[in-house]
Amino acid sequence: MMSAVVEGKAASSHAETGRTAKSRSHMALFLALLAAGLVAPFFLYPVFIMKVLCFALFACAFNLLLGYGGLLSFGHAAYFGGASYITAHAAKVWGLTPELAILVGTLAAAVLGLAIGALSIRRQGIYFAMVTLAFAQMVYFISLQVPFTGGEDGIQAVPRGELFGLISLKSDFSLYYVVLAITFGGLLAMHRIIHSPFGQVLTAIRENEARAISLGYRVNRYKLMVFVLSATLAGLAGSTKAIVFQVASLTDVHWSMSGEVVLMTLIGGMGTFFGPVVGAAVIVTMQNYLASFGAWVTVIQGAIFVVCVLLFREGIVGKAASIFKKFGAAVRKS
Repeated sequence: MMSAVVEGKAASSHAETGRTAKSRSHMALFLALLAAGLVAPFFLYPVFIMKVLCFALFACAFNLLLGYGGLLSFGHAAYFGGASYITAHAAKVWGLTPELAILVGTLAAAVLGLAIGALSIRRQGIYFAMVTLAFAQMVYFISLQVPFTGGEDGIQAVPRGELFGLISLKSDFSLYYVVLAITFGGLLAMHRIIHSPFGQVLTAIRENEARAISLGYRVNRYKLMVFVLSATLAGLAGSTKAIVFQVASLTDVHWSMSGEVVLMTLIGGMGTFFGPVVGAAVIVTMQNYLASFGAWVTVIQGAIFVVCVLLFREGIVGKAASIFKKFGAAVRKS
């Protein structure tokens, strides 16, 4: 009996040590990314980096739902693009300052996520994915038809305005650091969500939903909560993108945008915290620097996706983490 207790305590201590080491590594990566982000606009085009940041936040929001909640959505463009339209309209027509316009767009995405999520979570697996796609197509059709979105022209010439009515965001450099703060704020919020008791329950539901139900957890409530959180953060990314590029278009709500975020998450590493960031950087960089190839960009993306699926089942970051663990184990043995 005593040996079992001792073994249990040892296992618990080992798990706690592992969590602490993982938390430290995440913090080190956060600081490294932040340091790189602070100096990046002096070496790279700021608008390009802002696009990477926006899509990194979008991909991480989607990974929160798929990688940690186990829910595959094919309709996340609805929240990304929907928030983009609301933010653009709020800034251009209502004359709101950029922070208020972004807030309004993010709240709109949260409400939309609550409405769609409440209906979608009643289904599972491929049926859940198809329901989310159907709702996203409805959002696309509405965006095409309602007058305030501008139809096929979208909402153009969105003013960047002044942050809190004091700091002009017309300069790419000043706007860049606002976008950097928003992105890292979103990433820190997701990190806290994932490593909270709520996040642990999500992982339990993903791994064994029937057991979670038997333990008394109201699974559908947790699913709805993570759905709304994911939609809200995706809306934050879309709202920020509307201010950066000063336009909201049908591209943001098209089904292909939902496909892109799935691609980013899987290439970077589903279920890894920094995987979607890497995946977003890879896809956006390809789109930017391979634009001269025209439609062949999608073919190249598809080829890279196939290679990653065949050779890196865990994604780029997942594979790198696996190699690092093996190397660390070999060093300790030696």
